[in-house]
Amino acid sequence: MILMNRLTNCFAHRSTHRRGDRTGAVMVEFAVVAPLLFMFFFAGFEFCRVSMIRHTVDNATYESVRRGIIPGATAGEVRAEAERVLSTIGVSATDLQVIPAVINDDTSELTVRIRVRLDENTFVPALFFVGKEFERELTMTREGRN
Repeated sequence: MILMNRLTNCFAHRSTHRRGDRTGAVMVEFAVVAPLLFMFFFAGFEFCRVSMIRHTVDNATYESVRRGIIPGATAGEVRAEAERVLSTIGVSATDLQVIPAVINDDTSELTVRIRVRLDENTFVPALFFVGKEFERELTMTREGRN
């Protein structure tokens, strides 16, 4: 019984002594791991945002051309539709071209070209996409034309 008490006291003293020594090691481990953890978090966030921008640009191109191929549509309506779709996720700094600039009854095809700069459309500072951009173009034949 006495031997058991001495062993228990010895292990109890040793475990409390180790905990006190580990506080500095925990702080060092946190100082090393925390920046890496934050970097991976923000990198994942940025890659998700870029993917979302790419899909929205694709959708804006398609929806705006669909709006313009209907008889009676104007280039202003095409631009407004593209800007409406892009604004759903807050995309700005775009270069939007409607070809031809004036849509009339003789227009047989309509082309919309959208270019988005990624530097100005990510939420975190652009670490991975500096100088990169998406450009999408779609051409469709106008409806009601033979």
